[in-house]
Amino acid sequence: MGSPYRHSGFKRLIKATQYSWQGLSTTFKHQEAFRQEVFLTLVTVPIALYLGGNAIERALLISSIILILIVELLNTGIEAVTDRVGLEKHELAKRAKDTGSAAVMLALINASVIWVFLLLN
Repeated sequence: MGSPYRHSGFKRLIKATQYSWQGLSTTFKHQEAFRQEVFLTLVTVPIALYLGGNAIERALLISSIILILIVELLNTGIEAVTDRVGLEKHELAKRAKDTGSAAVMLALINASVIWVFLLLN
């Protein structure tokens, strides 16, 4: 796999987009949590469009769910790099993985709070 920096202009944009799609598809293939969160997204986005009272509410509802996907992708990257470095138990590896997991949990809490506040308003 080549570096996206070997290209410039439009070709770089095309390559960067290809790499992004590869990241999404690889994560979807290998991470059950990501597949569950994609399902959550497919269910909640139409609900957000229907229940959101205005554009700002819809944007908050949808972006809170998309944030979960973003954080899960970052967590998966942290886990992959940590596992690449070594599979033996190490306190720093555990800390990195636990921190990534905590970030996902906070994104889920964030989405829950936004949904509860907006839908009970």
